[in-house]
Amino acid sequence: MDKIDPRLPHPLHQVATTRQLEATLADGLPPHTLMQRAGLATARLALGLAPHASTFWLACGPGNNGGDGLEAAMHLQQWGKTALVSWLGTPQDAPADARASYARAQAAGVRFLDAPPAACDCCIDALLGIGVTRPAEGRLAEWIAHINTLNVPVLAVDLPSGLNADTGASDGPRVRATHTLSLLTLKPGLFIGHGRDAAGEVWFESLGAETAATPPAQATLSGAPLLHARPHASHKGSYGDVAIIGGAPGMTGAALLAACAALHQGAGRVFVGLLDGGSLGVDANHPELMFRPLESLDPAQMTVVCGCGGGSAVAAQLPRLLSAASLAVIDADALNSIANDSQLQQLLRARHARGRQTVLTPHPLEAARLLGSTTAEVQHDRLATAQQLAQRFYCTVVLKGSGTVIAAPDITPVINPTGNALLATAGTGDVLAGMIGARLANGGSAFQAACESVWLHGRAADTWPHDRALTAGALAQALCVN
Repeated sequence: MDKIDPRLPHPLHQVATTRQLEATLADGLPPHTLMQRAGLATARLALGLAPHASTFWLACGPGNNGGDGLEAAMHLQQWGKTALVSWLGTPQDAPADARASYARAQAAGVRFLDAPPAACDCCIDALLGIGVTRPAEGRLAEWIAHINTLNVPVLAVDLPSGLNADTGASDGPRVRATHTLSLLTLKPGLFIGHGRDAAGEVWFESLGAETAATPPAQATLSGAPLLHARPHASHKGSYGDVAIIGGAPGMTGAALLAACAALHQGAGRVFVGLLDGGSLGVDANHPELMFRPLESLDPAQMTVVCGCGGGSAVAAQLPRLLSAASLAVIDADALNSIANDSQLQQLLRARHARGRQTVLTPHPLEAARLLGSTTAEVQHDRLATAQQLAQRFYCTVVLKGSGTVIAAPDITPVINPTGNALLATAGTGDVLAGMIGARLANGGSAFQAACESVWLHGRAADTWPHDRALTAGALAQALCVN
């Protein structure tokens, strides 16, 4: 059993693949073995999380997730704890394995209650797991609501009840766990959408699945970038030029944030082409930034980061930039312009056939505009949305949000585990665009540059000092190349 370390990559499997693996593994084992392993692992982790707890309440559903809880209750009772079980199932209707665990729990002296107890020291959510098919209602919804009022450790078995294992979406009430023990496989929904808030600290127990042939992963949980020391025999030309195109009237700050981030992420030179007529000649805080008239910048020789604070003015620049730039990061208002112009969409798609690398960095509303859908549809399945965008435009896509998704054609998508709500402030997206531009200019692939930048961007928020406000400007200057 392992606690998931966000510095390490992990394969993620959706429900269909998990069930396939479960069936394969069960075929080679005696009946009831997997549930026994799951229940023992759950009880061990619960005891480790709450070693001084005397009373454990186990909320158990009617299926095999509930059976895992019943098995855990037996162990806790045998170990001298008071295990109280509220079970939505019945012996006559339960699956065979769950029925066997019910008998074992009864024999161990576990007490069964018709409702949640008045008090407990630790709660185990074994209501639904990956078996959610519709929004919870009736007693199930009441018990989920009650769990969410508890001020004790809450351990979810496999998945917080009410959460979709594949998407991290939730159409109804869901458990907010302090810890989740994912069984057999790690599920994408734990790290994306509502999963980031619902799952708490994620642990993993393979149940012996490493002995079976594991199907291909549907996604990967991103790991920390590898550190690369810069060789002494290098110069600014070794690390590429980045051109920031943006900063329409009243929005100059967005372009400067992207430029500052590119500078701090190690771009050899950073040029800024403002869309407000070039009101700035120098940034006194960052005199290294080189302000140039737009027409003097050669996009074929630079990595172009376009759209940060671009407003409607950026649309006129996009035909030239999409046609000429060998490397491009398209953000913010540039994405909105492309969404509204079929000719720009054709130019964007044509870049792939010409060997040009492109990264799109939409937030959910921008993604919805690009796909002609709604924000709700995007958020309902963020993983599928990112893949759809990548295939439609033949680009690397960074779908920002809770569990940022990085997708590209013919590559297993990545879900990023770092970041938090401190990033929900104006300008942090511009910082990310500048970071990606710098790493792309340094010679990495578009997909690698995106994955590394998103991980570092989120990690900076995760380690941000509690006594210091996170602003986009402070974030851009705190990030350093590695």
